[in-house]
Amino acid sequence: MKSNHPHFTPPSAAIEQRITGILAKLTLEEKIDLLGGKVCAAQEGGTHGNERAGIPALRFADASVGIHWWTDRSTTYPATIALAATWDRDLAYRAGAALGRDARARGVHVVLGPGVNIYRSALCGRNFEYLGEDPCLASAGGCAFIRGLQDQGVAATVKHLAVNFQEYDRHHTSSDVDERTLREVYLPAFQAAVEDAGSATVMASYNLINGVHASEHDWLIRQLLKGEWGFDGLLMSDWISTYSAVNSANAGLDLEMPTALWLTREHLLPAVSNGLVDVPVIDDKIRRLLRLMICFGWMDHPQQDDSIPLEDPATAAVSLEIARRGCVLLKNEGGHLPLEPGKAGKILLVGPHAALTPVGGGGSALNNSWRRISILDGMRQIYGEENVAHVTGIQPDDSAAAFKSSRFLTPEGEPGLKAEYFNGLSWLGEPVLTRIEPRLEQRWGTGPIADDIDAGAFTVRWTGIVRPERTGPHVFYQWFDGFFRVSVDGQALFDIMDGANINPAKVILHLEAGRDYPIEVLYRRMRQGNGAAVGWAFHSGEVFRAEALSLAREAGHVIFCGGFSEITEGESFDRPFAMPEDHESLLLDLVDLRKDVTVVLTAGGNVDMRRWIERVPAILHAWYPGQEGGTAVAEILAGLVNPSGRLPATFERVPEDRSSFGCYHDADGDKRVLLSDGVFTGYRHHDRTGVAPLFPFGFGLSYTTFAYENLVLPEQVTDGQPLTVRFDVVNTGGRAGIETAQLYLGDVAASVPRPLKELKGFATVSLEPGERRTLEIVLTKRDLQFFCPSRRTWVAEPGEFTVQVGASAADIRLTGRFQYLELERGTK
Repeated sequence: MKSNHPHFTPPSAAIEQRITGILAKLTLEEKIDLLGGKVCAAQEGGTHGNERAGIPALRFADASVGIHWWTDRSTTYPATIALAATWDRDLAYRAGAALGRDARARGVHVVLGPGVNIYRSALCGRNFEYLGEDPCLASAGGCAFIRGLQDQGVAATVKHLAVNFQEYDRHHTSSDVDERTLREVYLPAFQAAVEDAGSATVMASYNLINGVHASEHDWLIRQLLKGEWGFDGLLMSDWISTYSAVNSANAGLDLEMPTALWLTREHLLPAVSNGLVDVPVIDDKIRRLLRLMICFGWMDHPQQDDSIPLEDPATAAVSLEIARRGCVLLKNEGGHLPLEPGKAGKILLVGPHAALTPVGGGGSALNNSWRRISILDGMRQIYGEENVAHVTGIQPDDSAAAFKSSRFLTPEGEPGLKAEYFNGLSWLGEPVLTRIEPRLEQRWGTGPIADDIDAGAFTVRWTGIVRPERTGPHVFYQWFDGFFRVSVDGQALFDIMDGANINPAKVILHLEAGRDYPIEVLYRRMRQGNGAAVGWAFHSGEVFRAEALSLAREAGHVIFCGGFSEITEGESFDRPFAMPEDHESLLLDLVDLRKDVTVVLTAGGNVDMRRWIERVPAILHAWYPGQEGGTAVAEILAGLVNPSGRLPATFERVPEDRSSFGCYHDADGDKRVLLSDGVFTGYRHHDRTGVAPLFPFGFGLSYTTFAYENLVLPEQVTDGQPLTVRFDVVNTGGRAGIETAQLYLGDVAASVPRPLKELKGFATVSLEPGERRTLEIVLTKRDLQFFCPSRRTWVAEPGEFTVQVGASAADIRLTGRFQYLELERGTK
């Protein structure tokens, strides 16, 4: 069922009159109660709305890749960055609509997505939830997704406003950025979501922006979002990202999630009495909440649609289509792929992600899918079970078992670890509590820690001994919700205590049998949730590796499946550039053995390929391909599907080549990161510096070829006239395929430094062999503009512009120029 007002703008006079009537029934205390999650239950057992005023409770659900609240399982879609890699607005609309069906089947009113934060570095743990590095691409995909979702009567939440590009210490680190850079790079997708797609809600980010937390940023929320952009919807906090009462209320935060810590009677009633917060400020927040409910019809009909099956074949089909379209073929030397069924011989899949292919990254986006079709499943379906063998090649992750079974000794040699608990955020003075704990696995969450321990401000120190029974490699695992440092024999294995930003999930150490290795674990609370776990075990990876190499010698084809997973890439932490050490080590052994290894990568972004890229003939980047992903990957490897994905982010050769290198993490520990690269991010930086990327923005190979011909555009364009660019794309190969034509615009002589070219339009077309299609992309004055820092407005300067059309930012096939003329004052 469609909402009567799926795109949410503008509310009618009748709606506003109805809101006024409901508002009159509420006391000030009841209004304040509605600002803190009381009306918006986020899980089973959540609180209800206001029954006396007829305000129902709403169901919110995190849903970057699938609905996973209010349900045991749901369709799991490929990562959002895989959707961006399709460069297909229609498919993005279908993705939003499919998620909307899943939400309606479960009675969910508000979906917490899409995420449109800009990809600045491969290290960001949540890149997989976002739409790439370019504001034009992110805007197009985000708007289509929102329209699809809201056409099902489900409200979208565009997030995270704004400049939330890293995960480490996100509650405390300020993203310092000038207004022009904000306007041109980091805000366009949010502005388009509000102005063009009518997103019903917006979520503020955790981080500070120029020294002010996003949830209390007056310029960002009240002046820009609600003022200049005319946003009539609801601005909510991210989970536990509210840091004050008065500042947040006055800046425009409407809803504190998941529960009220600041927007409460305790804080706001005195603020109103003392004149620090006006009653109309509170009323505006309730108006926005009621507007949301009325526009979508939630006060007039049940949200749950029982005619939609919980396990929905229609949404599973969309998940499969995104996976097919999003995989990017990065390398295919000598036509190594496809591996034609019936002629490929025996195929060996090697690697941990062959039989257990990650469907998504970790954190709040993690979804429990109906099924998980692995690459092994997909390959056996196509080639036959007898023709496809599999070996992991590395020791499977057994962190859960290690946390529960690891043996420690106290400093005195007794079983267990000495645990010392301190109130406050240091380890000085005498501990409040000292006890022996048999193992190190504490998952307190938001609950109590121990008697007399302040859950809001505490530290722990565990000390003891590791005494191995065998000589050889041992693996140490960690899981923490907080700041921590784990040291063994004086060596820090894991450390995000004092400014380190990236941590592996595991580290391998060589230990000698019978020797005592001192272990110290320091823990400090980070924010709301709390938890710590450390475990260790003998590492049997050499046994698994030997088996893999033995089988690889005899196989007809070897396909390596590895990269990152929900354990090694996700929310709350940033990841390394290189894939996990044991994955890369296994791949290097394979390429030492033979020269024809195909690589299938799973990751939310770029992966360090320096040590092996020249030694493999084919690379397929599968991102996180969702519950149907194994089918899609196998179909592409077999040639049943022609790959058509295109990179939504530039893949650099080394970290130093990216614009964000040196201005991404808080290297000096002052809790501020200055975005010194300004508007020259991603491919714009490579154009400016001349440093060639490993794979350019927009790049992706196909099993066929395409030609571009017959560029047509006017010689001049007058202020206010649209610019229509036409050109032909021809399939010059022997297979049907999908091509994404990209249009870049350049300002030849601007008064401020501008990128050599910027993506301003694109078109995706499916062509049979020999087929020709004329494509048309229309540009407007806004596409010519930049944000002028001195005038603080958007400006299109008269002069010459370049038009470049091609298959990627580095593969330009057609070029042209036009003159932009500004009308003289007083003319029409």
